[in-house]
Amino acid sequence: MNKNKNITKKIQSSVFWLLAFFTILTQAQVTVRTDTTKIRIGEQIRLEYIVETQENVQFPKLVLDSLRKMEVVESFDVDTIKNRLIKKYTLTSFDSGRYELPQQIINIKGKKHETKPIIFDVSTVAVDTTKQKLFPIKAIQSQALTIKDYARNYWYLLLLLPIIGFIIWWFFIRKKETEEERVAKIPPFEMAVQQLESLDKKLLWQNNKTKEYYSELTDILRTYIEKELKVPALESTTSELINALKSFKNESKLDISNKIVIKLKDLLKEADLVKFAKSKPYAEEIQMHRKYADVILEGLKFEEDEVQLEEIEIKKEQTNTSEEENVKPEEDVK
Repeated sequence: MNKNKNITKKIQSSVFWLLAFFTILTQAQVTVRTDTTKIRIGEQIRLEYIVETQENVQFPKLVLDSLRKMEVVESFDVDTIKNRLIKKYTLTSFDSGRYELPQQIINIKGKKHETKPIIFDVSTVAVDTTKQKLFPIKAIQSQALTIKDYARNYWYLLLLLPIIGFIIWWFFIRKKETEEERVAKIPPFEMAVQQLESLDKKLLWQNNKTKEYYSELTDILRTYIEKELKVPALESTTSELINALKSFKNESKLDISNKIVIKLKDLLKEADLVKFAKSKPYAEEIQMHRKYADVILEGLKFEEDEVQLEEIEIKKEQTNTSEEENVKPEEDVK
């Protein structure tokens, strides 16, 4: 019985020491190394965690002291040296005192391994005021803002630029029409009536500006004829315009009375006399010619639609083309 008890004690003792050995071996897988534990304010500490294996190792985020007086200056990537992993940090502190870096938990092959805590002493820097002069604290210096500063502080204004641009385009550019565009949208007959009314308000012939009056009066009629009937009128002489108007009447079969043509011819000839021969008609004659203008506008008012007008122009082009084809060169004529 005693022998059996002795054997049992020896086995238990062997198992105990074997477990202790494995425990020590496991704990020895992680070591902590630092170049110093005593620094002055602002100096740096080199800290290393060394793991004696490369399989399934996870380094967690470094846990600093509870007072947050220690700071991480730089965290390096994990190095691999001779089947071991080394995680390095650079630490510093700007407050004097004693600070404890707590235990760090490193996972190795799914098991948690705790490191030893480290105590750091941070001392102040002694200043000899007899040798080192003290200077007053400088005021805050202003610095010119850079493009990055504006972009960081006023970025929200960049979001408003497209909206502001759209509002400007919508209310000031899109809806703004030039005088020519506005006039172009008014029908020729209505525009001529408005221009005649405006001419009456100027009182030109009443103020001995008969030449200017007839010049503007005939320009209104010529412009109306050119826009409404597509007959060249602005650059034509009186006789050319009357002949073109007669040709247009025959080709288009429009109901333009001879009286209208005669009144237009009479008014244009009188305007030529006033402009070139310096004729001075009586007030009754001027008023009569003004009434002629209203009658001419009504008599030349084009009632047909645009399709019919296009057909007339096509017929003119076909007629001109056929006439050119029928003309033979002189050398072919015997």
